Amino acid sequence: IKDLFVFIYLAYGSDVLEIGDADFEVRVAAHDTLLVEFFAPWCGHCQRLAPEYEAAATRLKGTVSLAKVDCTVSSETCGRFGVSGYPTLKIFRNGEEASSYEGPRTADGIVSYMKKQVGPSSVPLRSEADLNSFINTFDASVVGFFSGTESPQLAEFLKASSALRDSYRFAHSTDLRIGCVLLIRPPHLNSKFEESVVKFTESFSTYSLRTFIKDNIFGLCPHLNSENRDILRASDLLTAYYDVDYVRNPKGTNYWRNRVMKVATQFQSRGLTFAVADWEEFQEELEEEFGLGLSDGGELPVITIRTRAGHKYIMQEEFTRDGKSLENFLEDYFAGRLKRYVKSEPIPESNDGPVKVLVADTFEEIVNNPEKDVLVEFYAPWCGHCKNLEPKYTELGEKLSGNPNIVIAKMDATANDVPPNYDVQGFPTIYFAPAGQKDQPRKYEGGREVIDFISYLKKEATNPLVLHTSRDDL
Repeated sequence: IKDLFVFIYLAYGSDVLEIGDADFEVRVAAHDTLLVEFFAPWCGHCQRLAPEYEAAATRLKGTVSLAKVDCTVSSETCGRFGVSGYPTLKIFRNGEEASSYEGPRTADGIVSYMKKQVGPSSVPLRSEADLNSFINTFDASVVGFFSGTESPQLAEFLKASSALRDSYRFAHSTDLRIGCVLLIRPPHLNSKFEESVVKFTESFSTYSLRTFIKDNIFGLCPHLNSENRDILRASDLLTAYYDVDYVRNPKGTNYWRNRVMKVATQFQSRGLTFAVADWEEFQEELEEEFGLGLSDGGELPVITIRTRAGHKYIMQEEFTRDGKSLENFLEDYFAGRLKRYVKSEPIPESNDGPVKVLVADTFEEIVNNPEKDVLVEFYAPWCGHCKNLEPKYTELGEKLSGNPNIVIAKMDATANDVPPNYDVQGFPTIYFAPAGQKDQPRKYEGGREVIDFISYLKKEATNPLVLHTSRDDL
């Protein structure tokens, strides 16, 4: 379907507004709500976002507008809004920056996220029919009932709804004599293993409402999808992947979910979150992150665990209908008996070059050698900046090849798992791991000429540099 939107764009033009330094203020002010992408044409992430953004703009036409600013042309505007990486997305209201866009980068996710930005943060309910219509959805609902429009509890509720509208749905009624807030789970996720309605029982404040919603919104075992995955993955998460389809097969979908929930009730107090997800929706990611291909999928759920620290585990035993295999898997997990899954390229047969080639399976041995300083580049094969850096990085390796205390290394971060204490958001990313301080790698922020690296290492290296060069080159 994305290809169709690209075809429409090529044939009939884009529904994404193109704005720049000359007309930014005037055109942004003309919209009550506007999503703006700040991008660079050469950016790989921007290129991957483009068809999704175009598709979302077409589907949102008439509801909310999407725009883009080319930062290679309109640098003044991009600088004014603190744009330092691409793509950067921001939401504007009546010409003023309102917030950063923190939603998904898919067409479906953008559409869903931006629809929540339009209109009031909490929908007024005037009848029982309004209430039934509001809660009959695939998302959980937070509904407040208040004694009137002047209720101080309503004021706190509206503050919370305004702050959390990006992630949750809110509605309220002012026809009751008491203040009450209910979190109502979506009907298709109702289960005997948990209450379908949770009542807020704390004293009213924006903070307590936020805490209540965040603690209860997903329940025991939510449906993981592209919209909520970032929130759910902020916790240690067990996911059951199978044919999840609440539109065409809700009964079959909940058959397996209930079996996961039955086991989850035994472990829910131990810091692990549970979810179910559609195998097909996450197929590419499962292959990329867990090495699971098409042949691994089937009728039975495939179980994985991904922790906040980036550790990954796969349940090897086949999922059993009585839940025993999942129960055994979780007991082994909490007892520390499971072997972590690590995505790694094969270990190079020869690794005698001036720049050592790292793979995930050799990272510990080479980079975390306590006696050596290591400068490591995380790169992507398709990255133009990485290709430009390669001859200079190789020259650096050659100059330091006679130094027994320093290792110059690189790793393809698209083909190997990056250790969790290395934050790699773009390419190339370079870190220095000093001898004896391997738990505190330092991100390299300097220039990318050979002399820049040498100057940095002169200051940071544990031992004096030994260089294969003349003094004039230093």
